[in-house]
Amino acid sequence: MKQLRIRTLAGLFAVAGVLSWSGARLWDSLGTLPRVPLAAPIVLAVIAVVLLATALSLRSRLRAQRERRPDAKGVDPMMAARALVFGQASALVAALVAGMYGGVGVFMLEFLDIPARRDQAIYAGLSVLMGIAVIAAAFFMERVCKLPEDDDEDAGAAPAA
Repeated sequence: MKQLRIRTLAGLFAVAGVLSWSGARLWDSLGTLPRVPLAAPIVLAVIAVVLLATALSLRSRLRAQRERRPDAKGVDPMMAARALVFGQASALVAALVAGMYGGVGVFMLEFLDIPARRDQAIYAGLSVLMGIAVIAAAFFMERVCKLPEDDDEDAGAAPAA
């Protein structure tokens, strides 16, 4: 499984941001721009908390297993793989969503004197922050689930002449 790359996530964020900024300008010139839902940052925050809680649980269980504690619960490798895939997928979607709301938020900066648009800009900004929190939690999950380097296999092999 490939690791997450910050370049990939930043590229998704930038492309989604530019497209949504231009789409918001076009949509606003044709009519009324759709509202940024208050639920957007809340849902992203919930996803970030779930990812963080899962990563912390896995980390403590793996530590207990490594230290060979008698009461240690084992970690099912498929569960860890599913958690990792959930984290990576969440990070990719969060980069897209944060870019989308970031573009709309940048467009809304021109209209901060209108209270309704100011609220929408705040919701968009909070969505970007919560998207970043999801990405950070996904990177932490990836770090927790990473297998240690297996150097002892190469130590027993004789170097090729």
